[in-house]
Formats: sequence, C-alpha cells, structure tokens
Amino acid sequence: MLQITPQMKILVAVEPADFRRGIDALARLCQETLQHDPFAGTVFVFRNRRATALKVLMYDGQGFWLCQKRLSQGRFPWWPAAAGEGTQRLAAHQLSVLLSAGDPTRMRAAADWRPVGPLT
Repeated sequence: MLQITPQMKILVAVEPADFRRGIDALARLCQETLQHDPFAGTVFVFRNRRATALKVLMYDGQGFWLCQKRLSQGRFPWWPAAAGEGTQRLAAHQLSVLLSAGDPTRMRAAADWRPVGPLT
C-alpha cells in the first residue's frame, strides 16, 4: 500500500506523458527529461493528453510502484502550466485533492512544517 506523507517530495510533470509507457520508460523520462533521480523516493505524477487519467510513479527502496487512476467521467480540471520547468512541486494534501479530481491550488491548509517551540 502506498502512503503519501507530508515529508515526501511530490513532483507533477507539466507535459502530458504517453500512457503506453510502463515503469522503466517513465523512470527514464524522470531522469532524462525531468532531470530528477527516480530512485530517490520522489513521487512523480503524470497526466495523459486527454486529462482523463493520472499515473503515479514512486520508488520505495525495494522496487517501483506504478499506480493509475482513470476517471469514469470528465477530466482532471487542473494541471500546471509550462513555466520554463518540467515539473511543479505539490504538498501531500494537494496530491490528495488532485487525485480526487479537484484543484489543489484552490485549497487552503496549514503549512507542512512550522516551529513548535518558543520563538526567540
């Protein structure tokens, strides 16, 4: 079972991916195109051209997880625009919203980390 925690680095690929690709081809895409190490534990999120499906690729130290969600109706309404970079970072709670076909930029939540001791 995959568990997404606030400490995880989550990257959304801006450009749509060819969903005929499997684990090895997506891992190569992470290395060559996105310039990130797929073995570092980063969670990579890809979308197909029609915006009807997402794939999530993650290495857990023993092997790769590849998960896919395809909507039965409609499309994923949000996806980052290409702003010079191949990826956009998301927080864990934003990924949950995205996987529920929501817009992660419209939700407000507490920061992932904040000091708990007295301010000096």
